[in-house]
Amino acid sequence: MKIGIIGAGNIGGNLTRRFTTLGHEVSVANSRGPETLASLVQETGAKAVSVAEAVRDQAVIVVTIPEKNIPDLPAGLFDGVGPDVVVIDTGNYYPQQRDGRIEEIENGMPESRWVERQLGRPVIKAFNNIYARHLLERGQPRGAPGRIALPVAGDDPKAKAVVLQLVDELGFDGVDAGGLDESWRQQPGTPVYGTDHDAEGVRHALGEASPERTPEWRAK
Repeated sequence: MKIGIIGAGNIGGNLTRRFTTLGHEVSVANSRGPETLASLVQETGAKAVSVAEAVRDQAVIVVTIPEKNIPDLPAGLFDGVGPDVVVIDTGNYYPQQRDGRIEEIENGMPESRWVERQLGRPVIKAFNNIYARHLLERGQPRGAPGRIALPVAGDDPKAKAVVLQLVDELGFDGVDAGGLDESWRQQPGTPVYGTDHDAEGVRHALGEASPERTPEWRAK
């Protein structure tokens, strides 16, 4: 599968490592330019590209950059990208730690719904609740006892099925977490965030989530 990754930080870098190991054809971009990705390219065999190139001729596009930088992506980035291309948002809103105040999210809009509106493109929310190192190191074969599960939320059943398959390939159980308006259940501060629950535990944690943001996850 051809996969474009925008963002080469902890999650983007480790998804590049894992996907290339699985045999996928990965193109990776960051804000500083392809020449700054030489080490990751040498390690993984991925192709370093510009942000604009990362969305062209891909089956899946992963957007994994800080929330505050989403509006800075090139205007019209997804123009001409076919409707069957799956776009994954791995992002989290960290108002106090990194992103500053984003009014719509503060007023209750799910983080990935906000991202979707900035991109002008439907997204699937995934890979946002797991530590990057665990994503790299803790995948297990299907059926392994205690296999970590990851919630996947989105409105398009076909796109969500693609992401659930990728989650399985990476060594995790995918849990359908509902539509994108339900993706607040896996945001920072919820019971599933930063945990390594199995599938049953993920479903329970999603059900226990509250839409009310706790003070540490709100802008001051």
